[in-house]
Order: sequence, then C-alpha cells, then structure tokens
Amino acid sequence: MSTSTSQRKLRYAMVGGGRDAFIGAVHRHAIALDGQAEFVAGALSATPDKARASGRDLLLADDRNHGDWQSLLADELKRPPEQRIDFVAIVTPNHVHYPVAQAFVDAGFHVVCDKPLVHTTAQADALVAAVKKQGIIFGVTYNYTGYPMVRQARAMVAAGEIGEVRKVVVEYNQGWLASHLEGTGNKQADWRTDPARSGAAGAIGDIGSHAENLVATVTGLEIESLCADLTRFVPGRMLDDDGSLLLRFKGGARGVLVASQINAGLENGLRLRVSGSLGTLEWRQEQPSQLVHFPNDGPKRIFTRGAPWLHPAAQRASRIPAGHPEGFIEAFANVYLGAMADIRARLDGTQADPLVADYPHVEDGARGVRFIERTVASAASEAKWTSFAG
Repeated sequence: MSTSTSQRKLRYAMVGGGRDAFIGAVHRHAIALDGQAEFVAGALSATPDKARASGRDLLLADDRNHGDWQSLLADELKRPPEQRIDFVAIVTPNHVHYPVAQAFVDAGFHVVCDKPLVHTTAQADALVAAVKKQGIIFGVTYNYTGYPMVRQARAMVAAGEIGEVRKVVVEYNQGWLASHLEGTGNKQADWRTDPARSGAAGAIGDIGSHAENLVATVTGLEIESLCADLTRFVPGRMLDDDGSLLLRFKGGARGVLVASQINAGLENGLRLRVSGSLGTLEWRQEQPSQLVHFPNDGPKRIFTRGAPWLHPAAQRASRIPAGHPEGFIEAFANVYLGAMADIRARLDGTQADPLVADYPHVEDGARGVRFIERTVASAASEAKWTSFAG
C-alpha cells in the first residue's frame, strides 16, 4: 500500500507480543537482526491498557501505540501511503490470527503470521483466496525452516544425494507440560491448553505443526493418509499433550511423527531423520549447526554450518563464521529476511531472487491447518487410516 525504494527500511507493525509474551521479543529481535525494517506501530496486547504500556516500553510513538488491532488498522488506513506500514507481524495466541490476518489482507497490507496459521481449514482457505485476490505477500513463521542445515538437507534431498526417499522419522519432544502447569497461572501454558484459544489440538497444533512443516520442507513429500493416536496424560487437561502418527506419502514413502510435551526433563528435542535408497540424513534442533549424512557406500559425514562447500541456500542463511554459535533467533531472522525481500520487491515492482526470498508461504500454513484437523479426526475415528484429502 506504500511506495518503496531500496534506499529505505521497511516499516512494520506488530499485533500481540507485549509484556509477559515470550515470542514477541523473539520476532522483534529477529526482524532487527538484518537492519531491513523498523518497528513503528503496534497493538501489543488484548488488554488496551497493557497494550499501550507495552508500546511505551518499546518507545512507540503515542499516535501509533494502540489499545487494539482494529484501531491500529484504522489509523494506518487514514495515513498517507508514504507513511503507512509495509507489513504487519501477527504474534498473538492462535485464536486471534484469523480475524487480524483477514482484516489486514483485505485492506491490502502484507502480513507475516505466527503458526499455526488459523483454527480451521475453512479459515485457511478463505485466507489463501484473499491473499491471491489482493496480490499481497503472506509469510508464516515456521522458524525451523530458517536454519542453514535444514536448507542444506533440503538441497541434498532435492539433488538426489540420498536417492529416493523411503522413510521419514520426525520427533518433537518437550517436557515443560509434564505437570498441570496451566493451573499455576503460567500464561504460555494457559492459552496453549485452552481449546478456545489454541484450537482443536494441543501438542499436535503447537509443535506437531512444526514437525509436519519440517518434513514437507526438507523432503517435498505430500501426505496421502495418516493414522494418529492422541493422548491427554495430565489430569484435567483439555487438549492432547502427546501424539504419535504413522504417515503414508504420495509415491510410496512412509513416515513416523511424534509430538509430545509431557516427556519430563526434555527441553526442545526436535529431530528429523530422512532415509533414502542411497543414504540417510539426520538433523537435531538442539545441535542445529550439524547435519549428519550416512551414505550407504562410504563413511559417515558431518556437515557444519558456515562451511564453503555447502549449498548456496545454506551458505546464505549463515551470518557469522563457522564455529560461532547461531540458532533460534537467526533462524527466525532468515524467515523474515525472505519475506521482507519479497515485500520489498513487490513494492518496487520487481522480482525477488528466489535464493533470497526463501520462506514459508500462506499455502504452507494452510496445509499445516489441514494436518492438524486430519490428525484430530484420525485420533477420534475407529478407522485405521484417514485420508489427508478430507
């Protein structure tokens, strides 16, 4: 909605992410990392007083520090195009994603939204259609796609270096919800275990959606059908805290997906193993700078972040020399960098380099919503297998 040149920073607003929020600061730090955008406006909480106080904490100008997202949108539309935001970052609990995203898309603003995208497939389909109609950029922050070695794995699979993919095993194991944490006043546990705010799924929606996206990103495989078992181990919990799935992919590959938040003592154990006819790749989020390659005709190889022999996409995703730790925020930053490259190109009337504009799109978010819905349906069904198509 505004004019742009390569000589200025993009302007962005944030909805959600104020005081006591974990993820808002992560998004702001990530956006700031490359100096491509400035934070100029916001509605940072569902509580107006808290929203404004949060904006003051972050030194937002009074006239762009709003008590609710509706006021933020109305104010931006009143401003001359050259003063408006270029995109909005949505970092609220899940139930707020859809109304905010739909409103900003309908108004013609570019959007970057946290995952899972929305609550239902119907909402996701409506959002995809609106994005296409408006011709805007819509990114979804599946941040694990931003890790250099995930992009290296994707490139190796695409190049056939492990042959035809046969088996995929992805695990995302946490222990932070091993007790009834939502009953202690913990804000993050409270909304994530509430069906009204989190959606129809708990662990599967919160971290299982990451696991599904990681598999799709690295392998390019499409789920044909799935067989799911969801459990609520903690008494009084309203949503699943543990999930185990068998996956069948188009083309014949098979998979196993585990997403659990009740593994006491574990922290953030996301692991992906992709086995093909010529070898296997393994990546662990808690050791993100390494990708292990097990070829069937030679010794194990360990690829490390920042090495000059990596694929250009992996090299581009690294900011500092090899051996210096990079991780969570940098991965978020890579997703934002890709979305911002596309936004800048769109505003300038040019085409972004695909190597630079590398990020999950609204269609990836919509597929993630369908994955959650079909998993819940499978777990509730007596049938052994549930079609991914519906």
